[in-house]
Amino acid sequence: MKCTVVGAGAWGTALANLLAENGHEVRVWAYEPDVVESINQHQENRRFLAGIPLHPGLRATANLDSACDGAEIVVFASPSHVLRQVAGQAARWIGPSATCVVATKGIERERLALMTDVIAGELPGRPIVALSGPSFALEVAQHLPTAIVAACADVEVARQIQWVLSTSAFRVYTQKDVIGVELGGALKNVMAVATGIADGLQLGFNARAALITRGLAEMTRLGVKLGADPLTFMGLAGMGDLVLTCTGSLSRNRSVGLEIGRGATLAEVLHGRDTVAEGVTTAESAKALAAREGVEMPIVNAVHRVLFEKQPARWALVELMTRDLKGEHE
Repeated sequence: MKCTVVGAGAWGTALANLLAENGHEVRVWAYEPDVVESINQHQENRRFLAGIPLHPGLRATANLDSACDGAEIVVFASPSHVLRQVAGQAARWIGPSATCVVATKGIERERLALMTDVIAGELPGRPIVALSGPSFALEVAQHLPTAIVAACADVEVARQIQWVLSTSAFRVYTQKDVIGVELGGALKNVMAVATGIADGLQLGFNARAALITRGLAEMTRLGVKLGADPLTFMGLAGMGDLVLTCTGSLSRNRSVGLEIGRGATLAEVLHGRDTVAEGVTTAESAKALAAREGVEMPIVNAVHRVLFEKQPARWALVELMTRDLKGEHE
């Protein structure tokens, strides 16, 4: 099939390479000219996925129109804060029957929209699939075993993406709960910042386990309020992605929290970074979304205070531990 990946960061490049290896005709759009040159001239994304040889049939371009024109499947892997803008610019070139796959994880800051809702707003009428799950881009590119979820209300569309992406090392499950899959992918990044902060403060494995578990409870509460199936949060897009991002050394969001826990400011941590830590942006939007829905999310609020309200990290964790005692499932 003719496939386009919009966004040539590590995740977009890994997905584009996987599609090319599966025999599809693949173009990847990159914002950065050096990334285009690196992929086309050296079969490597030296900026975002250095050291990984890419399929020789994979072609990169800086022209969004030529990238999307005629594509049967368009995978969006742009950072969440620019997804609406990029999708809007690409809309005129994406056919009405093209399937849009949303691999971006986050919650839009201004409108508090999920990423599939952003794409639905900019590309109305197209079938849309949410792609999420525990998947470090580097390990996918290295063909290490990975399992993720493709979610769509139309199960046949989800199965199409399952077939297009699956390999012996990359297993894709289908789901109908788009809201749950999307929220799991977005909120786990905030929880990873929290566990990174705890690790930076050297609070121990017990604290990390508590944050992961209570973080899952927060994610589920908000998801259920928005109409998600609570079982989704027990699966790959929930618990699976949460555990990976909160414990894995390749997690950008955990590394941000780790440095802050060790005493760095947010500005110092983010200075000079090429890659995006979505948990920073999502901490703002998740706090606002929880407030709008009347859902209690103390870990999200604590991360927000540390990142944006200059609360010392240790005091935020102390406040979490000294909240009113209650039943576990209250």
